[in-house]
Amino acid sequence: MIKAIFLDYTGTITQENCKAVQDVVIRIVKNSVLKTPQEALSYWWSNLKAMEEASYLDTYKTEDEIVTMLLEKCENEIKLNDNLEELHKLFQDFWTSSPVYPDAKDFFEKCELPIYIVTNNGVQYVQECMRINGLNPAGIICGDMARAYKPHKELFEKALQVSGCQAGEVLHIGDSMSSDVKGALNAGITPVLIDREPEKQYDSVKTIKELTEIIDLII
Repeated sequence: MIKAIFLDYTGTITQENCKAVQDVVIRIVKNSVLKTPQEALSYWWSNLKAMEEASYLDTYKTEDEIVTMLLEKCENEIKLNDNLEELHKLFQDFWTSSPVYPDAKDFFEKCELPIYIVTNNGVQYVQECMRINGLNPAGIICGDMARAYKPHKELFEKALQVSGCQAGEVLHIGDSMSSDVKGALNAGITPVLIDREPEKQYDSVKTIKELTEIIDLII
């Protein structure tokens, strides 16, 4: 019996392609050796994921610390010449003020089970986004609480501890195969992949286009 829903934050509740991210990409292309937005996005996200993966337990760094380190790496590697404090603030705006998907708001209204947000982002940013949008999760479990990011199982195990549920009593919904699906499976939790613009079939995992689709599975 499913007793709670674990829900990813960025890309699942909030939209990734927001103005703050677009502004960062434009400034990186304008003020570094990278020539296209695609290059800038690929460079940033690949390095961010690598730093999150290496940030684990004794070597753990907060998302703010990782962004500071990565911006400094941009200075050295791609010759970024910009105001790093302003760029860092844009990322904080991204974590806090990204638009919420309409189906996410519907899901919070219609889901009768407690919803716990499981995220790499700092709890203070997620809390502010929830306040702005009038959403009320049962809890927010962030990387700082487990000193581990997705797909490390410790973050999901912390969410189980906070929720008081066993692994078989929750579903985790997220938009990333490498972070959400893999991380949930690492902790013995059933994953659900949300793919709002499906381009391929995933035979190995339940896939939905809208969050509200999951309600029929939990009634």
